[in-house]
Amino acid sequence: MRILVTGGAGFIGSNYIRLLLGTGGDERVVNLDLLTYAGNLENLAGCEGDPRYRFVRGDIRDRALVRGLLAAEGIDAVVHFAAESHVDRSVEGPEIFVSTNVLGTEMLLEEARAAGVARFVMVSTDEVYGSLGETGLFTEDTPLAPNSPYAASKAAADLLCRAFHHTWGFPVMTTRCSNNYGAYQFPEKLIPLMIANALADKPLPVYGDGRNVRDWLWVEDHCRAVDLVLRRGAPGRVYNIGGCNELANIDLVTLLVDRLGRSRDLITFVADRPGHDRRYAIDASRIMAELGWAPSVTFAEGLARTVDWYLANRAWWETICSGAYRDYYARMYGSRGAAGTTPGDGP
Repeated sequence: MRILVTGGAGFIGSNYIRLLLGTGGDERVVNLDLLTYAGNLENLAGCEGDPRYRFVRGDIRDRALVRGLLAAEGIDAVVHFAAESHVDRSVEGPEIFVSTNVLGTEMLLEEARAAGVARFVMVSTDEVYGSLGETGLFTEDTPLAPNSPYAASKAAADLLCRAFHHTWGFPVMTTRCSNNYGAYQFPEKLIPLMIANALADKPLPVYGDGRNVRDWLWVEDHCRAVDLVLRRGAPGRVYNIGGCNELANIDLVTLLVDRLGRSRDLITFVADRPGHDRRYAIDASRIMAELGWAPSVTFAEGLARTVDWYLANRAWWETICSGAYRDYYARMYGSRGAAGTTPGDGP
């Protein structure tokens, strides 16, 4: 199989490419990534010399590039990770989210359909469902009710996928995952941000009262699920992927502080984000029953592995935390009284 992975230099995409190449099969993997702020080719160090792998720097909105790439590589399947994915950035500037996540997805679908691509996986998010109360779970039949510009852009992309399947029978499957964590996650996200701040004895800012609840999914388990959907999912089907690990933000930050041996006094409550969803929780029974997927690690084990990875790879995230990212970090969060946030949202 010849697989085009969009956004493959990002957090989840790079883990997925490592999964594909790590199987030892003969599949061809083409990575199309624009290398925006969160794209980092260091995430794929060691893959460059693999004859099964090719990196192409480019934009999913570049129709000529995508059309030529699909034809030249004889692409059989597309796994679409490429997206603007940080909720806080979407609050600051929604336009790029609409352009990339909606228009980019539509263009990619159009070109993939014209090229006769046999399988297309849209990697989406549980945020398209909106916010839950204290009980209940998101199922694949939960109505879409996005509350942030990021979530709205992903919901629009999901509906385009649905329309392409319904109208033309295009073989697209959609996955909606909960919050990912693991190696190579950009340090604006909750877990790596808290690790970096704690190691530097900086404040650990927590939005509101810290009781916003998220379900946590180890990135490698997510990648296995996406690959199962690619190979065995039913066209037109939506699959929720969750880690079965609901946790309030404040409880997660406390776990990290304790594991790193730092003082809980570093935890600092800051003004809440506009429109901050209260609770997400995933019912992943469909993918478990139909495709035989299940999380492979407990949250405690996955979190331990994640912390150990960040401790062993300080040079990776320290480089990212300098320069342009630091400028954004100060502009975005400095006015809230602490250098940071708890942006656990977005896959």
